[in-house]
Amino acid sequence: MAESQKTAADEPCLQIGEVADRTGVTQRTLRFYEERGLLKAPSRMDGGFRLYSENDVARVEQIKRLQNLLGLTLAEIKDMVEAEEVREELNATYRPDRSPEERLERIAKRIEVTKRQHTIISTKLTAMIEMREDLEEKLKHYDEVVEGLKKEQAASSGG
Repeated sequence: MAESQKTAADEPCLQIGEVADRTGVTQRTLRFYEERGLLKAPSRMDGGFRLYSENDVARVEQIKRLQNLLGLTLAEIKDMVEAEEVREELNATYRPDRSPEERLERIAKRIEVTKRQHTIISTKLTAMIEMREDLEEKLKHYDEVVEGLKKEQAASSGG
């Protein structure tokens, strides 16, 4: 394992080409994700080369999963990823000694970001269910056509 890969997950250590190779996206795509706010601006080496962390690699993998699995737009992916970050930050800053009012505010924020994610997924799921139902209707119609043609064929062959 290279020395650069032994660092903490949030410590920048990978150059853009290494991240592109590991994640299967192009360097241009990584820069695009950065421009769109899907990836935070990476650290830079003295020569201006981008440096990414293991957390950045994990985020790229999450973006790819959301695109491939759910067909989400980049704006929807940004909302999904940002909601995860809000929850992670709330987890990292949890303190049981906070007042009930503060804890209620924090839970309200969790609910808000989770509802946003739920709405995105529900919208996609509804569209997919509608598409599936449409395809099922077409298949049912084709089955009826096949049955009718088989009956017609049997009647014309004398049997």
